[in-house]
Amino acid sequence: MSNDVVQAAGCVLWRRSPTDGEPEICLVHRPKYDDWSHPKGKVKRGEDLAACAVREVAEETGHECTLGPRLATVRYIANGRPKQVSYWAAEAGPGHFTPTEEVDQLLWLPPQQARPHLTQPRDQQLLDDLLSALHLT
Repeated sequence: MSNDVVQAAGCVLWRRSPTDGEPEICLVHRPKYDDWSHPKGKVKRGEDLAACAVREVAEETGHECTLGPRLATVRYIANGRPKQVSYWAAEAGPGHFTPTEEVDQLLWLPPQQARPHLTQPRDQQLLDDLLSALHLT
């Protein structure tokens, strides 16, 4: 049915900078859409939202992550269908980024530099939600 809501999940991934210990936000570039966003993707059959979020971070960034507070659930229309994306704050763990067809670039930026890179206003709001939830403001 074309009216079914597409379920997806993702994370606003962050880490402490290796140089100064300040928070950095992970942004991924998707060449298909030529946009900068937070890692996210569609839920697989039988997969819960949190597991999807962790899997998508690993697939898109090459990093493990530890889920933190639940953030907003974002709703919008994508390809003519309603989409609902559940987000978590997530601290990055070990890993290494390797470019793929789906995600060709990754940036770690301080929050004030990450904001203008994010293509969608909804992703900018998620960044604000992360900073508030983690008391990083």
